[in-house]
Amino acid sequence: MSDDPDFRRLLLFLLGGSRGGENRARIIRRLRDKPSNMNQLAGDLGLQYKAIQHHVRILMNNSLLTSSGDKYGNVYSLNPWFEAHLDVFDQICGKLGFKE
Repeated sequence: MSDDPDFRRLLLFLLGGSRGGENRARIIRRLRDKPSNMNQLAGDLGLQYKAIQHHVRILMNNSLLTSSGDKYGNVYSLNPWFEAHLDVFDQICGKLGFKE
């Protein structure tokens, strides 16, 4: 997929230019493997539920995630548009030194 400079800037800001970027990258990687609800994400990533809520809200507000279901059972997955740009995500994570 062609490189979108606006998308690259957005990811650089969300992952490298603000606090919590590494946790957002971990959430994205986890959702890349398996759509999950917030409770599952918190357990799998060893983060507090409130932290997951915060990061998921940021990712949703920036159109990187989609959700299905309702309330507590809401399942999150990567936006199909974002999935088409995962190569850019991987490049940025590599440059920022985020481990798999």
